[in-house]
Amino acid sequence: MKDGSKLSKKDVEHVAELARLELSEAEISQFTTELSSVLDMADSLNNVDTSKLEETAHVTGLSNVTRKDKKEKQLTNKEALANAPVKDGRFFRVPKVL
Repeated sequence: MKDGSKLSKKDVEHVAELARLELSEAEISQFTTELSSVLDMADSLNNVDTSKLEETAHVTGLSNVTRKDKKEKQLTNKEALANAPVKDGRFFRVPKVL
């Protein structure tokens, strides 16, 4: 899509193919109109003057609330394996994941 132009039917078909979507002609026509509208709305943000705004990752001023790490009682190997459905000596036995 070029600046100022509408999204083409070919563009929608390409995106649908990438997303592995099978769209009818009616859906392609509908999405061409709707997606063009969305892109036009997003493009209108280029007209907003942001020259006097400070760069920021978010506007709330909040930061992560974290706690200090502290060592607590650890489970013994026997306690950790107590409810394991299948175990092999000191280890949990789980199915292979490929």
